[in-house]
Amino acid sequence: MERKQASDFPQDVLKLFDGYVHGNLSRREFLDRAARFAIGGFTAAAMLESLRPNYAFAQQVAKDDTRIKTEYATYPSPQGSGTMRGYFAKPANASGKLPGVLVIHENRGLNPYIEDVARRLAVANFVAYAPDALTPLGGYPGDEEKAAQLFRQLDTPKRIEDMVAAAGYLKARPECTGKIGGVGFCIGGTVVNMLAVRIPDLGAAVPFYGGPPSAEDTARIKAPLLIHYADVDERLTAAWPAFEAALKAHGVKYEMYKYPGTYHGFHNDTTPRYDEAAAKLAWSRTLALFKEKLKA
Repeated sequence: MERKQASDFPQDVLKLFDGYVHGNLSRREFLDRAARFAIGGFTAAAMLESLRPNYAFAQQVAKDDTRIKTEYATYPSPQGSGTMRGYFAKPANASGKLPGVLVIHENRGLNPYIEDVARRLAVANFVAYAPDALTPLGGYPGDEEKAAQLFRQLDTPKRIEDMVAAAGYLKARPECTGKIGGVGFCIGGTVVNMLAVRIPDLGAAVPFYGGPPSAEDTARIKAPLLIHYADVDERLTAAWPAFEAALKAHGVKYEMYKYPGTYHGFHNDTTPRYDEAAAKLAWSRTLALFKEKLKA
């Protein structure tokens, strides 16, 4: 399939797709509303197909890359769903212990894009763990639409506890120094903000287009935050002024970047919303923060 860019779609279609991805529109509603933007053979169904993730585009670090070692590993989550599963990646030739980074996925489970992010961190000389919130429902099913449907069936308080437990698991891994940070995307960004609230010694937190915690919860954050927002993402950027006020009021260290012309999901290189320049810049800033705060 030809790789398309966000500029190939009417902005209204991208907004409709955002609603579809986040469960606010059904497939039928997306198709019905997008139909009026169809041009020639580029039907509403064709637009939806083009906007879906294509994992052939996304592999920056191959699964069998000799620089790293990976495994699927389970961990206990007694306050959450019981036994959970995730993807662990580490440098192949690590000498001694390394800091860890927890990678929190979007609302579709542990898909190939998130596994690739974990491998990118291993190449950058961290140990990384990406838990699969869909474990209680059989894990990521290999189909994005089904994955999103399953995600909506999860018990939210238990899902949060599962992610908190994953942080404890990574911290206790023998390969880890015990110093960990977190990076998350979309709802995973929201979770990373919550982990900063819940885990007092979290070394650094990097939410990509995540929702903010309450002002009351923000007061509990000790970790420095590196906050990445898309430019065209009113649903989340509208919440920024209140979040910033809470961060300032409670003396939380933070940096916020909003990337001009980008859409929600701009780091995800499997969809047309991917913006290469913004994604690379945001990722370089992310690695720089982890190196500064976790390796000191």
